[in-house]
Amino acid sequence: MRSLFALVALICIFPAPVLGDFQEGDEDVYLEPDIFLTQAFGGESPDPKKFWVTKAYKADIRKIMERDLGVLRVSYWRQGDRTAWILEEIGKVHPITTGLVVDGGKIARVTVLIYRESRGWEVRNDFFTNQFIGARLEADYDLDRSIDGISGATLSVRALTKLARLALYLHGAVTQ
Repeated sequence: MRSLFALVALICIFPAPVLGDFQEGDEDVYLEPDIFLTQAFGGESPDPKKFWVTKAYKADIRKIMERDLGVLRVSYWRQGDRTAWILEEIGKVHPITTGLVVDGGKIARVTVLIYRESRGWEVRNDFFTNQFIGARLEADYDLDRSIDGISGATLSVRALTKLARLALYLHGAVTQ
């Protein structure tokens, strides 16, 4: 009984190390953005360009993201009909930094670069991100396919799905 009491006391005194709690400011960097860009273009990445979020695009972006984007411009990289985007969306509380490559109007790659949430990190795995490969944007700004969710990662799944839709929309805007 004393050992059980001692264990409970230890957990109450030092909860983070024992329970592995996520601490504010923690982040898992899975891939540095500059390495993602090098991989996206098979070598040296092109110079960054800026997409200006003008009034003409705001309503469509609001429909896709279910909120205002909150920025005046978005950086992207382009080589021919291939664009790369490094975008962020809140999962539950913290932003998920994601690299997306669009080629010929369809998703070529989705990579979680930096993950800051305490749960839902499974969205970084290929079994999840590979679902987006080949996806296109339909006229109603939905993907042309459904994306299977992950139990316990609903908000992270939703965030990555929104980012895929946004990258496809932005790609269309800069390649027309």
